Amino acid sequence: MDDITIARALHVLAVIVWVGGVVMVTWVILPAARRMAKPEDRIAFFEGVERRFALQARVMTLLAAGSGFYMVHQLGMWSRFLDSAFWWMHAMVAVWAVFTLVLFVFEPLFLHRWFVERARQAPERTFALVQRLHWVLATISLLTAVAAVAGTHGAI
Repeated sequence: MDDITIARALHVLAVIVWVGGVVMVTWVILPAARRMAKPEDRIAFFEGVERRFALQARVMTLLAAGSGFYMVHQLGMWSRFLDSAFWWMHAMVAVWAVFTLVLFVFEPLFLHRWFVERARQAPERTFALVQRLHWVLATISLLTAVAAVAGTHGAI
């Protein structure tokens, strides 16, 4: 097995765990939390799950970035970022950048505190907003993954 095959396998693994986790939070965890009667139970449940997943997501986004940039460099594909036909590569980087900002900058600096404070004051509206934002991120992530697979196989 060559280095590009290993990098590609690690890249796909990272995306599966990372985006799969986002989908799990969006489709399963948030709806379960919203059905809990007590707002403090919702917050504690969601915070516990999110805290555990955040570490995994951080590791997987780093692995996706490392393996992705390694493949681009080793295969000499930097010029693709200057060609709009490879828009799906731009989309992959954009999705990665959004998640990286959220996980490494926004979450530690203010997002965590904002969520807890807002959820205590207005739990229904806060969880509805968080779920909508997760739906947007999950949808964009899944569409980007489909486009990237199609693009790497010459379908788009």
